[in-house]
Amino acid sequence: MPKLVRLYIVNVALGFLLAVIFTALLIGLNVANLRHLVMSSNGGFVAVFMLLVFHTALFAGVQFAIAVMRMAEPSRPPRGGLRAPLIRRQPAPVPVLAKAAAKR
Repeated sequence: MPKLVRLYIVNVALGFLLAVIFTALLIGLNVANLRHLVMSSNGGFVAVFMLLVFHTALFAGVQFAIAVMRMAEPSRPPRGGLRAPLIRRQPAPVPVLAKAAAKR
């Protein structure tokens, strides 16, 4: 099996594990009264299944993206070029003329 395919399968499995944990926490902690909605309706299992599927797609994609980005070679600091000095800006005082308030 090619390494990239194996990497993808491992990350999908890890994404599924994270999705199960996240969905269980959502239902277990009753976020937005989700547990009541799932338990009291006839099609609640469909909602849980959809949450698992979409969370798996989300977390698997994120895991795979992180794994691919970590495969990059470490970058070397840039060499050569112009070494422009840092400009340090100092605040300048600005005189403000205030008119005397008229007394009533």
